[in-house]
Amino acid sequence: MSRKRNYLRGMKAGIPISLGYFAVAITLGIAAKDAGLTAFQATLTSFLINASAGEYIGFTLIAAGASYFEVFLMEAIANARYMLMSAALSQKLKPGTNTIQRMLLGYCITDENFGVSIALDERLDPFYTYGVATVAIPGWSLGTLCGAILGSVLPTSLLSALGVSLYGMFISVFVPESKKNKIVAGLVVVSFVLSYIFSRVPIFDGISQGVKIIVLTVVISLAAALIFPVKEDKKDA
Repeated sequence: MSRKRNYLRGMKAGIPISLGYFAVAITLGIAAKDAGLTAFQATLTSFLINASAGEYIGFTLIAAGASYFEVFLMEAIANARYMLMSAALSQKLKPGTNTIQRMLLGYCITDENFGVSIALDERLDPFYTYGVATVAIPGWSLGTLCGAILGSVLPTSLLSALGVSLYGMFISVFVPESKKNKIVAGLVVVSFVLSYIFSRVPIFDGISQGVKIIVLTVVISLAAALIFPVKEDKKDA
């Protein structure tokens, strides 16, 4: 399959992600405005970072007058999961993918972009993910811009509804794969249960949400890889 065709496939897959990003990023734009950022600064931040949790944490720390080191440390923790996603996608890439393409792919990775990319049955052509990002990332940036400009006039009830829409969109990424693969479905259930336990057991209260996500991701992924290894198709090697 040609790069152009993969790129167009990716753009098509990125449309619902972009719509979800636009809706959710409106609340992000409001948070940026409350932190004292201009609409341009907020939009540029979203375009360069592409990380909801990381941006929310950053804007919150800026509003609180945190030091550069505190912001750096919290951003590193909140966004460390993207290193895991990058490692996973690197094992799925088509042979011959060069360093520049891999670096550009790293910029394109978000939770949802990773989800649709890793779910492909065949080897990943990076141009597929480029196509997804071409549509998805502008949606995130424009949503932030609209939030920074118009967010103050929206009713609280609407903002609350927009704030949960991203979770619904992310669920739609792994549900189809869960229906096809019982192992994936089981891992999803285990992830939900362990995540709930981590959020309720007092002993874990001192651990940040970002660290909890990283620990759970590493533990569950490693266990799944050891117990249910995926045999690589020789034709894709």
